[in-house]
Amino acid sequence: MNFNVTNMERRRSSCSNSLPGSEAQIRLCPDKFEESSTDEQNLPPVDGGFQAWMFLTACVMIEALIWGFAFAFGVFQKYYHTHAAFQDSNMVAVVGTCATGISYLSCPLVIVAMILLPQWGRWFSSFGLVIMCLSLALGSFSSNITHLVLSQGVGFGIGGCIAYSPSILYMDEWFVDRRGLAFGITWAGSGISGIIFPISLEKLLTRFGFETTLRIISVVVFVLAAPFLYFHKPRLPVKKTVDYKRLNFRFLTTRIFCVYQLGNIIEALGFFLPGIYLPSYARSIGSTDFLSSLTVTLLNLASVFGSVTMGHLADRYHAITCITISTVGSTLSVFFLWGFASTLPTLFVFCIAYGLFAGCYSATWSGITHEVRRVDPTADATIIFSVIAFGRGIGNVVSGPLSEAILVADPWKDSAVAGYGSGYGLIILCTGMSCLLSGVCIVAHYTKCI
Repeated sequence: MNFNVTNMERRRSSCSNSLPGSEAQIRLCPDKFEESSTDEQNLPPVDGGFQAWMFLTACVMIEALIWGFAFAFGVFQKYYHTHAAFQDSNMVAVVGTCATGISYLSCPLVIVAMILLPQWGRWFSSFGLVIMCLSLALGSFSSNITHLVLSQGVGFGIGGCIAYSPSILYMDEWFVDRRGLAFGITWAGSGISGIIFPISLEKLLTRFGFETTLRIISVVVFVLAAPFLYFHKPRLPVKKTVDYKRLNFRFLTTRIFCVYQLGNIIEALGFFLPGIYLPSYARSIGSTDFLSSLTVTLLNLASVFGSVTMGHLADRYHAITCITISTVGSTLSVFFLWGFASTLPTLFVFCIAYGLFAGCYSATWSGITHEVRRVDPTADATIIFSVIAFGRGIGNVVSGPLSEAILVADPWKDSAVAGYGSGYGLIILCTGMSCLLSGVCIVAHYTKCI
């Protein structure tokens, strides 16, 4: 079977699977309809041109600021455990879980709201940015853990989702043949900021404390994001009426979506664990604080290249091919590199390999969306994408308490070799098995179940 999907075939399939003259068909095949409308409006080109690239730049910046800060919560967590007002609380980790989990889980709701309020969609990123920054500023006045959960956790999570959802909704309008690459570049934004945020936050917290740090970050996030909000907009003229046909969730009952979503949730169960436990694992094998933090830096740096590369591949190859690359690479790296990492050089190699192969998994979503629409042509690509993000949120929320439970119950400590006997053996096993079992869609494909 030829798994090479050309851009022309992908576009032709998307066009033929949409209702004639529908918005979905116009969005996916603008070249087919622009000719008839050029007298009325001059639309900017797709897949290139100044406005398309500036839209993508805005997506990268917003992605970097939201997820880079959220994924760096481990720095705050370590600080809060030493702060008198929070050190006795067992809910510190809930703050970070809310920030990331709510951003994922609320994505379908925000996308639906944008479809129902098309004339307000242009302003969602602005609303979200204001909510995020106000939440961080209010969090600086927290005197107990509940205040932090509501501000730095829930408030930031809601604002973050509202701010980045236009990236998902409008990407199909700006990029067609390069949609996978565009999403890959966008996801790489969090990898870039994942290098900067942990180091910066560590220094700010050490010097100023959490109150001043949250105020500084709220101002920095606003100042960096605000100039790009103008470009975070739709390509097509906004309709005055609601297109209710887009609110079609029948694809949720299709076998192909259920299988892909199952793999996506399983992958998310283990994906976030290395980012949480690598620094402490590095210290357990004799690393300094600086070198232990370098593990996460290398992982994030590698995920930048992995996301962009996988996005490029997703435009050209079948989703199964892309997922296979991610699954095989991440599974082998966890079991054989992290599992047997008893020295820092080996651990650093694992960080790079895991970042390349596991960090690129989200870049396969555009390919998954295409395959689901091939089975259910009436499904809206943006709705599918948002539900996939919801699935990742499930894995993200569950993985936190699950990892804490298995870390305490690890029976292999001092009785197995290398990483497996370090006290993190079950963490390594859980991460590796989630990578392996996320390939359930690969098995389903080759056994003709999907």
